[in-house]
Amino acid sequence: MKLKVTFLALAAALVSSATIALGQTPAPALRLSLGDLMTAFVQPRHLKLGIAGQTRNWEYLAYERHELEETFEMIEKQVPRYRDAAMEDLMKMVDEPLKALEQAIKARDGAAFDAAYTRLTAGCNACHVSTEHRVVVIQVPKASPFANQNFAPTKP
Repeated sequence: MKLKVTFLALAAALVSSATIALGQTPAPALRLSLGDLMTAFVQPRHLKLGIAGQTRNWEYLAYERHELEETFEMIEKQVPRYRDAAMEDLMKMVDEPLKALEQAIKARDGAAFDAAYTRLTAGCNACHVSTEHRVVVIQVPKASPFANQNFAPTKP
């Protein structure tokens, strides 16, 4: 994730430098809202965790859980406060489920994974309610919109 953010920053700097060199006024930097960050980065990772969890693809689950955790860390840095709340405090709603997911994945325990994933989903929804976005309701995915990705475990 850090590489993606670094690449985007480098690309923006290059475009800005080229624009200034051509004597043009640079466009303002792209600033994504919290909703944009959640929809573009968190929601797909939550969905992929759910789909891979249904297939019990433990290796991929370990990867995707870590990616989700890094995404939350990136959001905390990009948006340190949302309205009157510290993002660090809001993210506490998903801390325990993320840790429980990590333990379930390491143990390859399907029932523990399902329970932790349900708590993660509930944590997302609790955060939405606390930030007055109760209309945003996250659920366990029923199907994958990622038709180009196979979530089944790979054979060694």
